[in-house]
Order: sequence, then C-alpha cells, then structure tokens
Amino acid sequence: MIPSDIAFLALVIAFVLAVYGLATGAYGSWLLANSENRLYNKLRGNLLVRSSQHAVFANAFLVTLASGFLFWALFTHDFRIAYVAQTSSRDMSPSYLFTSFWGGQAGSLLFWAWMLTIFSAIAVWHARKNYPELAPYVGSVLLGIEVFFLLLLSFVSNPFERLAVEAVDGQGLNPLLMDPGMRFHPPFLLTGYMSFSIPFAYAIAALLTGRLGKEWLLAIRRWMLVGWLIQGIGLLIGAWWAYHVLGWGGYWGWDPVENAALMPWLTATAFIHSTMVQERRGMLKVWNLGLVVLTFLLAIFGTFIVRSGVISSVHAFALSSLGPFFFTFLGIATIFSLGLIFFRLPKLKTEGRFDSLLSKEASFLMNNLLILGITFATFWGTIFPLISEVVRGAKVSVGPPFFKQVNGPLFLLLILLIGFGTLLAWRRSSGHKFIRNLALPAVSGIIVGSLLFLLGVRKFPALLSFSAIVFVFVATCIEFYKAAAARSRNTSEPFAIALVNIVRRNRRRYGGYIVHLAMLLLAVGITASSFYQYESTRTLQKGQSMSVDGYTITSNGLYVIQRPSVQVIYADLSLRHGQEYLGNIRPEKRIYKNWEDQPVTGIAIKTLFPNLDDIYVLISDIDQNGNATIRVFINPMVALIWWGGVLFVIGTLICAWPQARRSVVRQRSTAAEALVNRVGANVQA
Repeated sequence: MIPSDIAFLALVIAFVLAVYGLATGAYGSWLLANSENRLYNKLRGNLLVRSSQHAVFANAFLVTLASGFLFWALFTHDFRIAYVAQTSSRDMSPSYLFTSFWGGQAGSLLFWAWMLTIFSAIAVWHARKNYPELAPYVGSVLLGIEVFFLLLLSFVSNPFERLAVEAVDGQGLNPLLMDPGMRFHPPFLLTGYMSFSIPFAYAIAALLTGRLGKEWLLAIRRWMLVGWLIQGIGLLIGAWWAYHVLGWGGYWGWDPVENAALMPWLTATAFIHSTMVQERRGMLKVWNLGLVVLTFLLAIFGTFIVRSGVISSVHAFALSSLGPFFFTFLGIATIFSLGLIFFRLPKLKTEGRFDSLLSKEASFLMNNLLILGITFATFWGTIFPLISEVVRGAKVSVGPPFFKQVNGPLFLLLILLIGFGTLLAWRRSSGHKFIRNLALPAVSGIIVGSLLFLLGVRKFPALLSFSAIVFVFVATCIEFYKAAAARSRNTSEPFAIALVNIVRRNRRRYGGYIVHLAMLLLAVGITASSFYQYESTRTLQKGQSMSVDGYTITSNGLYVIQRPSVQVIYADLSLRHGQEYLGNIRPEKRIYKNWEDQPVTGIAIKTLFPNLDDIYVLISDIDQNGNATIRVFINPMVALIWWGGVLFVIGTLICAWPQARRSVVRQRSTAAEALVNRVGANVQA
C-alpha cells in the first residue's frame, strides 16, 4: 500500500466517521432534549453526544493526515497520482509546489475540508466549555457539512486517484498561477468561505434548541468577525493579484468568481452591524438569523460557482460533475434552515420597536438594506447569463458597466450612512443636537468638494464621492476626539494616552471606527483610479518615446533571458516626468515550459510619491521586427487601497481581540442534574 492509498483510506474513514458522528450526535441530542428526569436517557444521550464529538476531533486528525500525504506526494514528485501530474512538475520551485496543493479542483476541495475539520474541532471544543447546551447541535451541524465535502473527496473528486501509467514529469501549474499571489489568495478565500460554517452551525443549534436569546449571538460574534476578516483579506489579495497579473489596468472586474466571493462578505458585514441592534434592543431576531444562514448559503454558492464551471470566468475551473452535488446541498441547506426559522417564529418576537428614524438602530437597518441591495444586484448580475441561457437559449453577458451603474450609487449612500450613523444615538437623537453634530462634518465635505472643483476635478460623481468621504472622516475623527478629550480631562492622562485607552477599553466600538477609516481609504483609491485613469498604447522602436498624462516613456530595446523552465523577454524603459528622471521599468513576456502557447504578461508597476500615481506598464505585443507594443496606464491613488487593507486588518483584530475574561458561574437547577452530568462526563471520558 503506497502513501496515496493510506491518504485515500483516511478520507474514506473520515467520511464514515462524519456519517456516524452526525447520526449519534443527532440521536444523542434528541435523547437529552426529551429525557426529562430519566437518568438512563441522560447518560445514554451524553455518551452518544460525546462519541459524536470525538468523531469531530478524529476527522481533524484524519484529514490533516491526508493533506500531509498530498504535500508529500507533491514535494517527492509522485507522478503515479493524477493530481500531482496535473498541477506540478520537476522543475517547479518548492514554493510553487506548495501552492499546487490548491492549484486544482480536487486539491482545493481537500483544503476546504481540511480547514473545515480543524475549525470544527476548535468550535466544538470551545462550545463544550462555554456553551454546553448548544455544543451537541453545533457538532452535528458541522459534521453534516463534513459529510458533504468528504463524500465529494471520497467518491467524486479524489485527489489521490492513480494513473494507469506513471508520468515521467508533470504538466505544472498554469503560468498565470505562478505568482506570489497564489501562495495567499486561494487559502485565504477558501478558509473564509469555510469559516462561515461555524456561525451557521451555532444559528441552527439555537433554532433546534429554542435558545434564541443573546447566548447564540455572543457565541458567534467573534467567529463571524474571524470569517469576515479572513474573507476580506482574501478579497484584497485577490484584487492585488489581479492588478499585478491580468494586465487590464484594474483590480476588480466584476467577474462571477469575484462577485461570488464578495457576496458572503457583504452579508456578514450586514450581520456584524445588525447584531448590535438585537443585543441592545432585542430587535431584528429573525433578520439576524436570516443573515447568518444567507452568509453560509452564499459561501457554498461561491464554492459552487468556482468548482462547477457553470458560469464562465477567468478564475473558475472547467465544467465538472460537481455542480449537481453542490446544487443539491444548497437546496437541502436552504429548505432545512428556512423551515427551522419558520417553526421558531413564535419565539422570535421582537422585544422593542424603532422609536425614531433619527436613531442608531434605524441607521443600522438602513445600512443592512443598502448592503443587501448591493448583494442582490451583484447576485442577479452574476446569475443572469445562466438564467438567460436556460430560458432564452442565448447567453447574455453582464459586464462591469451594469455593476458600476447599479452598485456605485448604493456604495456612495452606504458611505454617507456611515457618517450619519456615527453621529446618532441609540433609541432617539435630538434633532437639534443631531444638526449641531452634523454641521462640522457637512461643512468640511462641502469645502473640500469646492476646493477640488476649483483645482480641476469636474466629474460630478467623483466630487460627490470625495465630499462624502471627507464628511465621514471628519465625523469619525470627532468621535475619537470627544471620547479621548473627555477621558483626558477625567483622568489627567495625556491626550495620546487617553486616545489609546479609549480604544483599549471599548475595542468593539473604536475598532469598528478604525475599520470605517480603512473603508474610506479604499473609497478614495477606488474613486480616483476609476474616474482619473489614463491609458495609451504605442509600438516603440529602440530610442522612441511615448507620452501619457505628462509622463514620458522611452524604449531602450528588448532583451531575452533564458532560464531552465522559462524564457523571459523584457523591455527596458526609461521613465521621466518633464525633465525629472524617475528610473527604469521593465515589463515582461514570460514563456513557460509546457505552456508555450500561453505567454504570460509580466506587468511593471512603479508607484510615485507624493502624488501616488501608479505607472502601470505592460507589453501587449511584439512584432516580427522585434518592436514591442507598450500599453501604459496611469492609475492614481491605487496604493491607498492596499494601505486601507492593512488598516482594515488592524481594526478588525482590535474588534475581535477578547476583553479581560469574566468568570461565569453556571447554576444547576437541581443536585440530581449536577450528579447526572458528572457521572455522564466520567463515563464518556
């Protein structure tokens, strides 16, 4: 038996254990819920639940073992395995052999399942300690998800399938994937998709048990933040990767796979805001459960879009047999979740009501409606070509213009709402006080907008966007200033120390404000690069120059470098602004072994300070005379998008970072129940 056989056996055993754990966990939970005071049923239920939880832990080990074997096969060039032969080759560097793990369909599914089993083990362990009433159901739901993915890996898309004849060498990764972005973007995105399973499991557990108070919200808040952060990082790295590799001058093309990754992040954003309304006012209970379920379903939908190949995308895999399986799983999860919510509606009655439109909770609801509007528009634009093909027999293309025209104004309203929400109080805000608080941010936005107009910014949407950004920035800074100044007065701390301490003592609030500031940086970069991008294309002989938006680019000729697995052709270009020499840039064409018919464009990007212009240069063609056709984009302020991404990570980590632990004493209703639980725990251990 070779290592790949052991790995496949580990996956099959994990599948069997997942089915076993799901069955025993469900039955054990039912016994515990219906045991009343019968000692035997309680003991039996505890034993079954603990056995189910042991299956969760065992699966984490088994799938880790299988994943380790796949890494081993890739690094030892075991070309008896079809997946290894398809995604790697002998001349690939170790760093890219590492990325071959998720470079194909079967490997990426294994990575999804691997992360799922590890996160499930952590979640069940945490739930057992902190939420014992929900833990049996959380484990069962997660095992149900594991059953689906392990079924695919064991019987549909086996990463350890053997070739009839061992290959001499492998094909290697697609050249577009031979990039540093490949090391980070797929694992972050796949882990982000997967991590939304944990909040979903807690939500279903709350519905099954009827424990629909604040407990399940507290249990999933940090899990949702973690998933939101991981998915957000994956989106940002994906945008950076597209910008540096695809060669069309942008970072977001509203491609179906990009959209599929964005949608669960958007609904998670809505939940992170609306959950505060339920915590503070006991409202939006059905809404919040619906958002958690929708986020999970959209994560599965995103995985379905990439894996099935039903919608054309530069990022998707080829058409495969996985589509029907994902579609069936989506249907089952949707019907089961909506059925549970409907069943529990009597227990989900709101405890409060909206007292005024001028309130923080009303602004959060409007925030949610706008986010869901963006999500629906993105979803409709993504699936419309498929619907058109089914209904009319002709596929209609929905491109970036649609998404920009529909989502652009909604995003602008969302930015404005961030500023308004910052200035509003809970329950009801005094109209006079609100107008007074609104004055400085609004005037600041108007003044900056007017100055930009006088300086030559004449595109109305850009002016409106920049003014809104300044409005929100000033409103947010005022909140920081007021709180820090008050603390400084009360404690005699220096202002800077007080500023740090208000963040440290209320991480959720001020971490959220930092994330808002990060979104403003992204908005500046997106607005500037969308409305003020310049482009020019010209074929240059050696010594010839071209001008773009005040920059002059001169060709110093084409050069060739031959490496063992790739031939590199680069253009040496001098860059000037007026008489100032800014350095040389070298765009490339790379031709990889085994992929000679797919030359890869190597883009040269030079970010200039202090104006933050990106000089974005690529070779679009090389003629028979050896002259390169150079395409140049001037992209202003794109660097702010990446800086905003860093600030987004910092702010989210502050939000998610736990406060000082508080001891919670759980009282048992009777001494007999305490005895039963202790006996059950001893028997199960």
